[in-house]
Parts: sequence; structure tokens; C-alpha cells
Amino acid sequence: MNFRSKNLLVTGGAGFIGSNFIKYFLDKYNDTKVVNIDCLTYAGNLDNTKDFSNNPNYFFIKGDICDEKHMSQVFREYKIDGVINFAAETHVDNSINNPNPFIKSNIIGVFNLINIAFKFWMTKPFKYKDEYKNSRFHQISTDEVYGSIKSGTFSEKSCYKPNSPYAASKASADLMVRSFNKTYGLNTTISICSNNYGPNQNQEKLIPKVIKNFKENIPIPIYGNGLNVRDWIHVIDHCEAIDIIFNNSDEGHIYNIGAKNELSNLELINRINSILNNFYSKTVKIDFVEDRFGHDFRYSIDTSKLEKLFKWKSKKNFDSEIRKIIKMYCDD
Repeated sequence: MNFRSKNLLVTGGAGFIGSNFIKYFLDKYNDTKVVNIDCLTYAGNLDNTKDFSNNPNYFFIKGDICDEKHMSQVFREYKIDGVINFAAETHVDNSINNPNPFIKSNIIGVFNLINIAFKFWMTKPFKYKDEYKNSRFHQISTDEVYGSIKSGTFSEKSCYKPNSPYAASKASADLMVRSFNKTYGLNTTISICSNNYGPNQNQEKLIPKVIKNFKENIPIPIYGNGLNVRDWIHVIDHCEAIDIIFNNSDEGHIYNIGAKNELSNLELINRINSILNNFYSKTVKIDFVEDRFGHDFRYSIDTSKLEKLFKWKSKKNFDSEIRKIIKMYCDD
């Protein structure tokens, strides 16, 4: 099966979603080189790449997307003709405590990447170099850009109303990507996804933290009353949707990606607890803590555009996949 790019740059490919995407991609395609650039902060781990590190089509570079000189060199040396940008600071609590790294990576870094892509692929606005006429820049975004919604769902036409520094930085990046499509004719797409779960997830995130604290008999801290709602999608379903969008979408489009699997934090913990009881004869301990500043109550996105255009739907069953993840952690 052919992919539209021959030399694909994946940023943040040692992180949770990026590493899963590269594995998915290399298992599916054998005619495209994948260049993974990651600065290996706490969220990036080369252990996440060990399953494909010896693949002849895979190349790893330690680097920062904010480094214009280095990134330009990568584009030239590897003849990059496609970019999927996973690189981002993503932990909301960290963005509240110190927004500076989020502005740097999620806004300045994205501007740097997309500006280099424009200069490398195009001779002037709306005029591609012949060898880069199929090039595309894809931005990975989050449902947090829409803000919170009490009932109903957000569509791709909904206004951005981010409520945390993290969400605001991602919204800013999306708008920058959009501007390069509208002003310069750069071929761009954006996907907005709900909460991911699956292998390689950082232990600061809720599902790994619940399992880890349970195993170690540590109470699980839950903000407020635990009734905040999120939609959970398996990371491989997310990866498949990105692949479809990058390869098939018309330029300039935005797509919501979700699984219609909305759970409150308490419901999520109870689901995990019922499965963990198969391994341990104890129950989850919950410690309700002071609510997060600006805590969004509910995220919910309408995925009908992606489903109708490309016949895509999430396939992974939440309960069965959570069992696999729990077993993986319990076998460690």
C-alpha cells in the first residue's frame, strides 16, 4: 500500500501517541522512510521505540522543533515531504504551574516547523516545487481547544474556547497552521482527538496512575467530586484515523477523532477497579482533592465528518483493551 509521502517527519515520536503511530505506520507501509525527532524530555522515552528501532526505514534524531537551524538541516538531509506533528507539552497541571514551556513548544515550535515546511516545499505562496507537490503538514490537536460543554457535542465548526494554558497553546498552534493554508497555500490538515489510552502512556496520566497507585496501595487523587467527563479512545484507533486523514483528505480540513466512550473519572476508576480485582484482593482507594483551577467539566466531540467521508469508526473495545493494559502492568 502506498503512502503519499516518501520521507515522513514524525515529531515527538518517542512519546506516547507518536511512538504508537510510528509502530502502526511501519507495520503497514514499507515504501516510506520515517524520521523521528524528539528532544527526550520526561514525556519521551526511547524504550517506547524499541520494537521498531532496527527497522531499516526508521531514523531517530534527538532534537528540538524550536531549533530552526537543526530542523532546516533535517528537512534538507532527509528530503522531508510530509510532517505529522505530535511534539507538544501536554500535561494540563504542568501548564497551570508553569505555562512557559507550553508557549515555547506548542506555539513557537509549531510556527518554526510549519515555516520551514513552507520554505522547503514551496517557491512562493500557492506554488509548490515539483518534487514536493504532494507534501502535507498535519497537526495533532486536542478536544480541549473547544473548552467544556454541559450537553451536546462540539463539531469542527464550533468556536475554540480553551480554558487552560495548555489548551490555549494548542488552539494557537491550530490557528497558525490554518493561517499557513489560507495565506500561503500550504497543504495542511488538523485532527482534534479525545483522551487517548494504550501502551507507552506516561504514568502522570490518569489510567496509568490509577493502576500504579492501586498496585502500590497509594490512594488515587481525584479532583473535586470526580464527575468530570472525558471520551476515551484507544491510541491505535487514533493512529488509524491520522493515517486516513493524512493520506486521503483534501487540504485545509479539520477532523474530530473520538470513540463515543464518555466516562466520568469515577466511572473510569470503578471500571478499572472491577478488572483489577481479578488480579488483587483489594479495592481502589480514592483521595478527593481540591479541584484543579479552571477544570473543564466535560469534553464531547462529534466525529460524524470523519465517519461519513472515510467510513472510519473506532474499533477497540474499551473494557477488553483496559484488561490488556492492566495485565501488562501487573506482569511487570
